[in-house]
Formats: sequence, structure tokens, C-alpha cells
Amino acid sequence: MRGAMVQLAEFLARRRWLVVGVWVAVLALALPLAARQSENLTGGGFDVPGSQSERAEQIIGAGYEGAEDGAVVAVLEADRGAGSTAIAAGVERLVRAVDEVDDLALAPAAAAEARARLARGRVAVTPLRSELAPSRQNDAAKELRDALAPGESAGGVTPYLAGQPAAWAGLQELSQEDLEKAEAVGFPIVALILLAVFGSLAAAALPLVLGFVSVIVTGALIYLLSQQLEMSVFVTNMASMIGIGVAVDYSLFILARFREEVRAGRSAAEARATALATSGVAVAFSGIAVVISLAGLWVIDNQTLRSMALGAMIVVAISILSAVVLLPALITLLGHRVEAGGRVWSVIVWLRRATVDRRRRPGATRPGGPGFWERWTARVMRRPVLSVVAAATVLLALASPVLSIETGTGALSQFPAGHDVRVGSQLATDATGGAANPIEIVASFDQGEFRTPDNRVAVEALARELRAEPRVTAVSRPRGAEGSALLEATPTGASDSDAAYALVERIRDRVAPDSELADRAEITVGGESARIVDIRDQISGSMWTIVAFILGFSFLVLMLLLRSVLLPLKAILMNLLSIGAAYGVLVIVFQWGWLDGFLGFQSAGAIDTLTPPLILAVVFGLSMDYEVFLLSRIRERHQAHGDNRRAVAEGLASSARTISSAALIMTSVFAVFVFTGVPSIKELGLGNAVAIALDATLVRLILVPAAMQLMGRWNWWLPAWLDRILPRLDLERGPAERPGSKPAGEAAGA
Repeated sequence: MRGAMVQLAEFLARRRWLVVGVWVAVLALALPLAARQSENLTGGGFDVPGSQSERAEQIIGAGYEGAEDGAVVAVLEADRGAGSTAIAAGVERLVRAVDEVDDLALAPAAAAEARARLARGRVAVTPLRSELAPSRQNDAAKELRDALAPGESAGGVTPYLAGQPAAWAGLQELSQEDLEKAEAVGFPIVALILLAVFGSLAAAALPLVLGFVSVIVTGALIYLLSQQLEMSVFVTNMASMIGIGVAVDYSLFILARFREEVRAGRSAAEARATALATSGVAVAFSGIAVVISLAGLWVIDNQTLRSMALGAMIVVAISILSAVVLLPALITLLGHRVEAGGRVWSVIVWLRRATVDRRRRPGATRPGGPGFWERWTARVMRRPVLSVVAAATVLLALASPVLSIETGTGALSQFPAGHDVRVGSQLATDATGGAANPIEIVASFDQGEFRTPDNRVAVEALARELRAEPRVTAVSRPRGAEGSALLEATPTGASDSDAAYALVERIRDRVAPDSELADRAEITVGGESARIVDIRDQISGSMWTIVAFILGFSFLVLMLLLRSVLLPLKAILMNLLSIGAAYGVLVIVFQWGWLDGFLGFQSAGAIDTLTPPLILAVVFGLSMDYEVFLLSRIRERHQAHGDNRRAVAEGLASSARTISSAALIMTSVFAVFVFTGVPSIKELGLGNAVAIALDATLVRLILVPAAMQLMGRWNWWLPAWLDRILPRLDLERGPAERPGSKPAGEAAGA
């Protein structure tokens, strides 16, 4: 592989204009498509195949006409003193907006009833008709939001939308606004960090260009895929969050190695070849590890989670391709402008000399003395047991709250106080005394029809038992169809409240099984509340499968790259520690509410159901980036002289600055999303930022060198039989020299 990378570097240098031209053409084609990437994205995809909620929806859709009505609810609120003319205009505004949406309808009788209710009081709740199943009405609700502008008063009447589809539609809109804000803030922060790291405008611009290219090309691919697949609207947030950081990090690794080789005295051509043959291969394999980690999310049969994982996998793949193909061509075109120098670098050097009186040699604090990272590594490895115990104690302490983690999936809790979705849902609950979307109980009879006397008696008996439940405000009259019967129980509070979830579980576990009807029919509990319960159970029940998938494949990739059995095991254990610590911080902030009111944090009493698997996949993959980059440099030095302690010190000294810079960039990108308005996105941002920060500090700078000191020669243990069958990558064998070129030392002294 090393030889192939050297040949690739030579090809890219010869055909640099062609390579850049192809990428420019790709970008030109991608821009208009990326601008439309959200057109076909959907707020749906939360169905759980084979679940009770799905079976109930199928039975109801096939046999109960009009049962889909009311999933989206219009709420009109009239100001005090609003006259009949204003009320009529407000209702007409709603009618016109509904008419613009193909999949929703408002009957004239319902419009007349809304006018009458507003005349008698201040609030009218009007269910909208639809032929779509409730889980498919999210996109229709989004169209209605655009046409109606809920929350904006006109003539003294303010319209709102309620119901789970309306809530998910509002969440789409809010998440898109947050994404735009995050990108506007994130890129400038990354630019400043890169400028400080490289001291060259050209060098700092290259990773930003690659980040922009990766996100745009991914956006175009998302648009094309959304024509064929159901893609969640949250895929854009996921791709942007991962893409900006990953593309910048990968280009940073390769560019930093190129500049290091140039400073060592190698020619630009040799430096490019070495950078690709070493850091380029490390980037490719670390990217593969990220893709594998994200692919682990596909073990869950949930289209929302799968589409988010797919978007992140695509942006990582594009980032790898741009880093190993586009970046070397751009380096060749820009020449010495990407090396340290120029006014920015002069200012940075002057500041360093003025504040810490450093020599030009990187890391030196006195003439001829060891650099900071050599001295740091020496301290850590001098007391390896103490270092391991201290760092592990901190991580385990942060991870301890995970033992009480609770998850939930609700749309209403994602909105800030005063948002139109929250206001509309509360008005609907106050006016009707219950949730907008009822719990649906379907009885499929083994024999006979609903109208059979014994079956009807059993159904009505279950209805009485449901009415006696304290969390139920109303139960509909039984409805019958061919071979089945339907009851609708309205829970107190919102459909995505803890009370509604508890009611679903009680009906499924106690009320329905203990009823007389259970002896005559198969009872299925569905509805929006039940669907959320099914999603939560599906994801929590699949976490061990995800963990096993990610750990297994990551181990294989690292073993192939590092040719060691114990180093991959060590890497996996340490990654789990940083992820556990991140989970613990999320519990403290978003479940226990220790930071409520600070920086906009507001606990919801539980972590969003999608957050743990997403953080596991993302952080585990990204941690592998730093693990591969660090251990490949350590392995390079160990192959050169065979001294484990010296190899760790030299490998850490040569890579710590780059890893720290990359981690700072990634942490900053994730931290930007902490200041968004959607709690689930805030959770992803905070969890990923904490995990990456801990990984780059406690793990990479303390645990890794201390553990490698304790393991000694066992670091590189690989059974002979396994060594024979594993392919050799020739990674980090030293400088990539072409025939006739001088070694780096000779070139430097020439």
C-alpha cells in the first residue's frame, strides 16, 4: 500500500490541473443539488417493523375509514373582543391553508363548528382529515406549517397546529434553522484554529476548502438518495456536524506531515509522497474505522437512524477521498505557500518568543533540551501505574451516572417555551382535557365478528376498564370492522409525555392481558404514544448488538493496521471509557438537570433515545482517528530502533501537537451545536465534544503512553500463524524515498 500511495502522489503531481479541474466540475454539479437536499427529506421513518404500533396502524388503515383523521389538529385562539368578522377571517385563513395541502382536508361542517366555538369561547380545536396513516402525515403537516404560519396573529385570531405529526414538522423547521446558525459560527472558529496551527493563510485555507467540498458533495448525494430512499430530515444535521470536523481533521493530518517532512529537509515531491504513504494510509484506515462504526447503526431496523448513519458515512468517505486525492494536488499547486512563513507566521513566532522565550526548534524550551512532549511522556511513563489509575478514576467517575440513564423520544420536549408548537399543544390539551392523539386498542378476533354478542360484551367490558384508568380522560365508543374492533383511549397530557408512555405499557402489560377480551381476540395497542414506546424499546434493546458489531470490526481494522493483538484491545477499552464518560455528562446535564438555566440547558428528565447509539458510533469511529495516527507514528519509531519506551516518547512528541489541534477543531465544531435550540442536537453536540476532548487529553496523553509502558514488548505481540496470513501494509516504514534520492539527514545538510 505504501508503494501505491507513492505512485498516487507522483500521479497527482503530474496531473494536478486535471485533478483539480475534475473536483471543480464535481463541485459545480453538486452545488445546485446540495441546495435542494432537504426537498425530499421526511420527518417520518420512526416506524418499528413488526411492532404492535405498526400492526395496529395496518389493521386500522385497512378496515376503519376515517380513523386516520385527527392526527393533525388545527387550534384557533381568538383575542378577547374579537368580533364575528375577525373570527370568520381567521377560520377562512385556516381553510385556505389546508386547501393548499393535498393530503389534508377540513370539512365545511368542521369549519362552521370552529366558527361557532370561537364565538362561544376563545379556543377552537379542529381535527383535520387525511387518508394517510398518522405516521405518514409528518410531511403534510410540514406543508401546512409553511402555508399557515402558525403562531402569527392576523385580525385577532392566531392559528396553531397540534398532534404528533405537527410536532415533528415543527422540529424539522427548528433543526434546519439551528443547522444554518451552527455552520455560520463553526467555519470561522475552525479557520482561526487552523491559522494558529499553521501560521499560513494558504495552509489554513486548504482544510476549510476540503471541509466545504465534502459537505457540499455529500449534500448532493443526499438529494439523489432521497429520490429513492426515505431519508430523515435530521440527516443534514448529522452530515454537517461530522463532515466539517472529519474533513478538516483528515487534511490536517496529511498537511502537517507534509510540512514536517519539508522542515526535515526533504524536497516537496518527497514530502508529498511520504505524507501520503504514512499519514495518508492512516487517514484511509481511520476513516474506514469511522464508516464501520457508523455502519453498526444499520443493525437497528429504524429508517431515521439508518438514514442519519448513511449521511455520516457518505461525508466520511468523501472526506477520505478529498484528503488523499484533492489535497496533494492543491499542495502541489500552492507550493511553498502552504509551508510555515509569511506575516501570520511571523506574528505567531514573535508572540511565542515574547511570552515563553522559545527557540525555533518545535517544543524546545532551552537550547539542546528535550521538548515539552518528550518531558511530558517521560513523566507519565516514569509512573505508569499512578498515571493509569488517576486517569481511569476520573473517567470512571464521570461515567458512573450512566447506571441511572433513562431514554425517551418526544417531540414537544424539544421546543423552547413559547414556541408555537408547544403553545398550540397546550391549548388543545386544555380545551379537550387530553392528548391530541389517542391510544388505539385493536382487537382481532379468533372467531366471529365484533357484532357477535359475546365479543361485543367483551369489548365493552374492556372499554369500561379503560375508563376506570386514572391516566385516561375519555374512551371512544367501540367501532367494528371485518374481524376486529377498535377502541380509542385519550391519555391525560401530551401524547409524548411520560404519563402517556406509562399508560401504553400498563394497557399492554396488565389491562389488556387480564381482560375477558384477551381470551377471544389478539389485542394490539397502537397510536402515536405506542409508536414512541416501540422505538425506545427497539433502540435500547439493540444497543448490545451495535456495541458488538462496532467493537468486532474496529478490532479487525486496527489489528490489520498495527499488526498487534493487544493494542487494538487497549484502544477499544479506552474508547469505551471516554464514551462512558460522555454518557455520564449527558445524564448530569440533560437528565438530572444540574446545569438548568446555564447556556440554555434545560433537562427533559431523560436522554433522547437516538442519542446513545449515535454518540457511540460517531465517537468510537473518531477516536480511532487519533488512535491510528498516534500508534502508527509510535510503530514507525519502534520499527526504526526497537526501543518501546523511546518509540512511545518519539511517537507522541511528533504527533501530539497535530492530534491536539485536530481534537480542538472537532471539539469546537461539536460545541457549536451545543448552543442550538433543539435539545436532541444539543445532546449530540455536548456528548461528542466531551468524548473527543477527553479522548485527546486523558486517553491519548496519559492512558496510552502509560499503558504502553506497562505492556512493554507485549504491545507488538502477534501470533506467528496470524502474522503469516495477515496482509502487510508496509505502513510507516520510514520516508518514502525515490530511487537516487538522498536520506533526509543528507538532504538537510546539503
